[in-house]
Formats: sequence, structure tokens, C-alpha cells
Amino acid sequence: MQFALLIFESPEALAARKGDGTDPYTAAWRPYYKALIESGTHLAGYPLEVPETGTTVRLKEGKRRVQDGPFADTKEQLGGFIILELPSLDAALDWAARCPAASAGAVEVRPLAPEALRRVLG
Repeated sequence: MQFALLIFESPEALAARKGDGTDPYTAAWRPYYKALIESGTHLAGYPLEVPETGTTVRLKEGKRRVQDGPFADTKEQLGGFIILELPSLDAALDWAARCPAASAGAVEVRPLAPEALRRVLG
């Protein structure tokens, strides 16, 4: 099964990316990422730029509406994602609990939906 770990981070955690990498939060990511790679479960994943760089698109009455910045002004913002190949939801929850963002923000675990993609592709 494939799972997405959606990494929600605080503004402070997102700001730490601009530093020199010596802060405790950024340093905690190094062994976590190394463990993911060494486990053989890591398929993909990337940090995202800060929420202010995002653009939200909606279609209303047939017209494209574009809004700069994040969709919602919340305490935590989507900071990145990781795609893993794992045998079960329990295994995904274990990796989510080990993620540094789990202690400073939140990690949402969501199964990928390959059957939905197959329906779309026909």
C-alpha cells in the first residue's frame, strides 16, 4: 500500500528552513530522512516553499479565480509531503509518529487512491 504523509508545520518550523540548518528542528530531519531511505519504503517527498508563495485557483461561474498565498490562514500550514510504500496503516502511523513535524505541528497519514486514477485514465 502507498501512503502520503502530509507534513503540517508551524510558521517557526517553516522559517527555520532559511537558517543555516543547525537548529534542532532541522537537525532532527536528517536522521529521520536517512531512516526512511534506508528502510526502502521511501518513494518520493519534498518540502514545499513557504505558504505565502502558493497560489490558489478556483473556477466560479466558468471563470478562473486566482488568490495569492495560502487558502486558509491557520496556525499550521502544509510544509511538505512524503510518499511511502508500506504493508499497513499501522506502519504508516509509526513513520508519522517518528516524523519531526509530529512534535511541532501535525502529520496526516492518507492512503493513496490508485483505483481513482485508473478510473480517471479509463
